[in-house]
Amino acid sequence: MASMEDCVFCEVLAGRLPASVVMREGRCTAFMDIQPVNAGHVLVVPDDHAASLAGLPEDAGARLFRTAQKVAAALYGSGLRCEGVNLLLADGEAAGQDVFHVHLHVIPRFEGDGFGLTFGPDYANRPGREELERAAERIRGVL
Repeated sequence: MASMEDCVFCEVLAGRLPASVVMREGRCTAFMDIQPVNAGHVLVVPDDHAASLAGLPEDAGARLFRTAQKVAAALYGSGLRCEGVNLLLADGEAAGQDVFHVHLHVIPRFEGDGFGLTFGPDYANRPGREELERAAERIRGVL
């Protein structure tokens, strides 16, 4: 995982790397993704470095989503092709995170854009209530 010293997003936030900034507000910055899924794909990043959700203060997480809501609303009125919006946050390498500074993708979507999620082979097999309760109990035990 990247430390703050070698984090590309920290470099962007410090002004040492270029970015097409959409907005800065409440210790969050929104800027264009340099490898967009679709035109208008924006990243929302907390200004303070946190490599993962577990390291992100609650108030920073709330600000992250408030900023993403504003960006999503702006996408609909921007004139860019936007029939829907996906918010995507990959937390951890197994989830597809490749820059280890928390960031929320705001992706404009439209019919036939070719982007999508692929579900695993067991997705169609719904677990029974007992299995769901066992998983919920394990999570509650940590909370």
